[in-house]
Amino acid sequence: MSALVLDGKTLAAETEAELLARVEKLKEKSSGQTPILATILVGDDPASATYVKMKGNACRRVGMDSMAVEMPSSTTTEELLAKIDELNNNQDVHGILLQHPVPSQIDERACFDAIALTKDVDGVTCLGFGRMAMGEDAYGCATPQGIMRILEHYNIDIEGKHAVVVGRSPILGKPMAMMLLEKNATVTICHSRTQDLPSLIAQADILVGAVGKPEFIKADWVKEGAVVVDAGYHPGGVGDIELSALTEKASAYTPVPGGVGPMTINTLIYQSVESGEKSLG
Repeated sequence: MSALVLDGKTLAAETEAELLARVEKLKEKSSGQTPILATILVGDDPASATYVKMKGNACRRVGMDSMAVEMPSSTTTEELLAKIDELNNNQDVHGILLQHPVPSQIDERACFDAIALTKDVDGVTCLGFGRMAMGEDAYGCATPQGIMRILEHYNIDIEGKHAVVVGRSPILGKPMAMMLLEKNATVTICHSRTQDLPSLIAQADILVGAVGKPEFIKADWVKEGAVVVDAGYHPGGVGDIELSALTEKASAYTPVPGGVGPMTINTLIYQSVESGEKSLG
């Protein structure tokens, strides 16, 4: 039997239609005001510029406004902190996105943590992570939160399952593990120092590939009937997992492309609308 395709692209499109209605309702209640997402791009990295443009387009599709803040590659930590402080104090801005990565001379963590919790719609602050891990109200990191929304939409049972997360980055692997734990999964986090990785992956009821290496996780490591979530994307349209051999073996999987990726941007916009509703509604 073919695996269930966890179609993030379709879910994102459906959610945009819902968000458009919510933004229109918010405009009616707030005399035409609309949620605004401020995007900060430091430097001239083409990939980062493309991502920021995609996020701006997504804002406009749901009726939101996007404020594009562009700063030169020579920007210092102090200059970026001053800009973030300015946006924190701008009542017209409801969400702040600092595009990763920033130039090497900038203390990225200090700048992430300078974003006000109420405007941290990308879920990148230590405070937001801590609150999320403690089960308190906070905006989740966009990619893992997007994954959780996919699993919820497709009624994937998480409680009591063994979830294996391969990768421990602060904006993907670690928050992913905490979100799964919050939903009562038993969670194993694997990383570059993990011994006998295939045997741990073979135990996974839910597998999340977030390692950043093309097709690093082999299909024959994955057990029959597992739910497979691939958070990677690499040239050639492949992810972190060998998906081609899993379409009959897994019970469900996210395709690459069209799975996790669309839900990352969608979750950022979703949380920006939520922030706008809290501020304007």
